[in-house]
This record gives sequence, structure tokens and C-alpha cells, in this order.
Amino acid sequence: MILSDKRILEEIEKGTIVIAPYDRKYLGTNSYDVHLGKYLATYKDRILDARAHNQIEHFEIPEEGYVLQPGTLYLGVTLEYTETHAHVPFLEGKSSTGRLGIDIHATAGKGDVGFCNTWTLEISCAQPVRVYAGMPIGQLIYFMVEGEVETLYNKKGNAKYNGRTIKPVESMMWKNQF
Repeated sequence: MILSDKRILEEIEKGTIVIAPYDRKYLGTNSYDVHLGKYLATYKDRILDARAHNQIEHFEIPEEGYVLQPGTLYLGVTLEYTETHAHVPFLEGKSSTGRLGIDIHATAGKGDVGFCNTWTLEISCAQPVRVYAGMPIGQLIYFMVEGEVETLYNKKGNAKYNGRTIKPVESMMWKNQF
């Protein structure tokens, strides 16, 4: 079950959903709009290795925007820091973003109960497109959880993305045993 705007507001009041910065005008009927932060990153190497710690280079989006190029994976970050203590958050692209040919995540659209951080975006584009820091980039949708959660994400010892950041974070696949 997806939370409605009124229910999202109730959960914010209770502290089970935290969004910072928060602005009521970005609350939709059943979602909250999030914005592109000022940092992007790209991998240093063109060939990535799932067993290696692939390094990234961060850069700030200039005032005049930055042109994304097809064939390159960009890591972005949401302006908003979020906490979700009792629901499952999903991050989806906005239709206006999609109509510009921008995908904001390859596979990682779902957060976990207890996720407390900004969202790293896996951005790709169909054709060159100029993006700007602060532009609407996606929307958070919150789902109810059936049953009790044994271990919240922010309490898991093996959680790889718990460190609070304002910059995109590279893949930590290399920390897995395979």
C-alpha cells in the first residue's frame, strides 16, 4: 500500500519519515519530489570490475549546468537527506525527467527500512541533455511494511551505504564475498 500525501505528512510529524530540506510544495498526491544535488561523479576507468574498488571522480555542477553524454554512467545525489524508519521508500524518476531521456537509477530504486542518507543516483541519458543542481530529478514513494522488521538498515553491521554524505557514492560490490 502506497502512502497518501496526508499519511506522509502524518509520518513526518511522528518522525518516522524525515526529509531535509523539506518544502510542502514538493509533496504530491502520493509522493515527494527530490532534487539533484550539486555533485556528480564518474568512474575513472572505462572498464569496471565487480570485484575491485572502482574509483570515482567527483565534480560540482556549474551554474550554467552540465551536459550529460550517452554511454557514460553518472553518479548523482539527491539534495534531500532522508530517513525512513517504518516504511519502504522507493525512488522513481519524474515523468518530466524521463521525457528528457534521463534515467535516474539502473536498479537501485528501493531503499530499506532504516535507510538514513541522501540517495545516490545512477544516471544515464538517451541523448545529450543539460542538467542543473537543484532541478527536480525524482520522487519518493513510501510503502507500508507487513510484519516487524528484525534489523533496520542503519543498524546492520554489513550495510555498505550508512555513512552520511552529500556526494555520490561508488559501488561497494567489492565488499561482497563471491
